[in-house]
Amino acid sequence: MGKRYFCDYCDRSFQDNLHNRKKHLNGVQHLRAKRVWYDLFRDAAAILQEEQTKKPCRKFLQTEQDLEKLSAQVQALPDLKPFSQAGEKRLKELQREGADIPPGTIEDWLDKRAQRLSAAQSNSALPEKPAPFQYPPGWPPVQELPPSLQAPPPGGWLVPPNL
Repeated sequence: MGKRYFCDYCDRSFQDNLHNRKKHLNGVQHLRAKRVWYDLFRDAAAILQEEQTKKPCRKFLQTEQDLEKLSAQVQALPDLKPFSQAGEKRLKELQREGADIPPGTIEDWLDKRAQRLSAAQSNSALPEKPAPFQYPPGWPPVQELPPSLQAPPPGGWLVPPNL
């Protein structure tokens, strides 16, 4: 089978040859795992100093600016309506066309739905009789079928006890 190399940092093993070992040792996963391992033994002051020297990434700064713009918009327009103007126009058009638009909130709709479901369950509480077994149309009469295709007897198949 050959020798296997086990990497303590990554907690994995692979076939030990020059190509595989170089590929693994230069891989991103191994380098990250090795860095995490050595970071466990660093003191807090060194970690803090390193983190303070880092500059925030461009995406973070852009997100911060976007949040500032949004908060400025919210403060400028404190009396926002729940629907947008386009949504209100569409609602009025549907009402003019005679569409059945139920008034109310989502809570009203959920209450009505729960009542419908409970009514449906109470109506279906009566036990239904199972339909008797019937062969599909076009099948030959029962007497001509092999035993494996015949319907079970009314009491079910009887299995003889093991003696």
